[in-house]
Amino acid sequence: MTESPRRTDAMRTGEVKHMKWWGWGVEGVGFHHEDKPGFAPFVQKAVGLDLLAAERTERPDFSQLKVPDSTAPEEFVTVLSGIVGAENTVVDDLSRVVHTYGKSLRDLVRIRAGEIARSPDVIVYPADEAEVQSVVDAAVEADAVIIPFGGGSNIAGSLEPHPDESRVVVSLDLGRLNRVLEIDADSGLARIQAGALGPDLEAQLNRDGWTMGHFPDSFTHSTLGGWVATRSSGMQSDKYGDIADIAKGLRVVRAGGILVIRAVPSASTGPSVREMVVGSEGRLGVITEVTVQVHRLPEKRAIYAYFFKNLDHGLAAMQEIAESDVSPTVTRISDAHETGFSLATGKESKGIQKKAQAGLMAYLKRRGWNLDEMCLSFIGFEGGKAHAKRQKSLVDRIVRKHHGIGVGKGPGALYDQKKFDTPYIRDFLLDRGAAGDVSETAGPWSKLRGIHAAVYEAADRAYEKIGRTGWTMSHMSHSYHSGACLYFTFAFVFGDDPLGEYDTVKRAIQQAFIDAGGTISHHHGVGLEHAPWLEEDISAQGVAVMSGLFDAADPGGNFNPRKIVV
Repeated sequence: MTESPRRTDAMRTGEVKHMKWWGWGVEGVGFHHEDKPGFAPFVQKAVGLDLLAAERTERPDFSQLKVPDSTAPEEFVTVLSGIVGAENTVVDDLSRVVHTYGKSLRDLVRIRAGEIARSPDVIVYPADEAEVQSVVDAAVEADAVIIPFGGGSNIAGSLEPHPDESRVVVSLDLGRLNRVLEIDADSGLARIQAGALGPDLEAQLNRDGWTMGHFPDSFTHSTLGGWVATRSSGMQSDKYGDIADIAKGLRVVRAGGILVIRAVPSASTGPSVREMVVGSEGRLGVITEVTVQVHRLPEKRAIYAYFFKNLDHGLAAMQEIAESDVSPTVTRISDAHETGFSLATGKESKGIQKKAQAGLMAYLKRRGWNLDEMCLSFIGFEGGKAHAKRQKSLVDRIVRKHHGIGVGKGPGALYDQKKFDTPYIRDFLLDRGAAGDVSETAGPWSKLRGIHAAVYEAADRAYEKIGRTGWTMSHMSHSYHSGACLYFTFAFVFGDDPLGEYDTVKRAIQQAFIDAGGTISHHHGVGLEHAPWLEEDISAQGVAVMSGLFDAADPGGNFNPRKIVV
């Protein structure tokens, strides 16, 4: 299928690149299962989808989309062009579609079906903070809506304009603000523009021997400002902290001025305005710059793989590690279902490696393990060689105490290499008429097992309700002294009502989080997707305080209105 002529050059304005409009990632990159002999049988068993017989949907044709006309008055576009330049003020259909949704399953189902109720009317690409201020002031004066846009990876509905929004909607793309501005080596602080994508900012830091250490699943296609706006968490948060820990200073453009949070170690200056901005999803202004804590590149970095007899043993080990003096960078354990999935997505082993794997499985069986309950864990270590060695020895001791077994660096290195590829599997399934999506929560150690069981039970009831064969799997990540994050993936083959069926399953899982003592989201944010459960999570008074903040800070409702709370 040929590409629509309307696509020409619209995916790149200046140096800014975006993901493809109909899916995750860049052109030419995708998930393939032909070299993974266990994957097709696994999918057949899990959700009843025969990959060998499944008909793949054709790539969406952009020329068939019916994009709502831009309502931006010509004189307003002229004002914006005078600020950022005509070449950085765009109203073409493709640019507007790219900036309409994030990349949730709901977003992709709608965009592939041509369901676009409301798109931004104009996209602007400011070059610096001064231009952001001028755009904001012009938009507020015109009573327009401003939606900040980073990498467009959000999966909580934080980006889309409300379908009945009658005002002009401006998508303010921060992609040109992508530089590391300054590194304070004495303090380990770096000033970075908010539009910098993960790989770009790490490359700039690495050149001078530094790392931020923040690696969310969306790392390759998300920005620093987006991480702050949604309270992101990374795979190495056990060592480096969540973005709320990493972000020390902020600059936020608001109507008429800039909110400045200086990067001091700690302060007693009333309720934390920094904390108000972190997770605000654009409702308090446009984040233009973040001062972050950075660290020297470690001398040694390695991720090791372990197997546990079952999830109870694995969670007990993770809890003891969190409570101990050990400081790993990654502590992750998959439940039995996700372990089976991970093994099924591996390439075919040959020769000595194949014999070694067979020998390991035979050994575990002799030890009385039920391989269907076995759980795979990854634990990472960073630092000086002596420190990393010492940390690993302490972890190994805890693992053995909980009847786990180490299987070396090989699987960990493969995980490290492929850790950002998972979203492509969702597109692979969607191409074949199946849903694959995620929901995540956090809870105290005392409630994790109950949350895990409750989600499985709720999901199974939902699959039964929609009459589909479903699959649920989970892993624990992001450990804290008091608890951890549980990250769930669910999948099923669509019937006649894809989004209705998806809503049934998604709602069941989210409600199970609340009922079992978890939170509605650990690191994906609230947006529109999780807003229905906010009051149950933070109480009616919590919602009232949050609403009061948004109403007072943005009385005209110009900054990304009706996200988080209506």
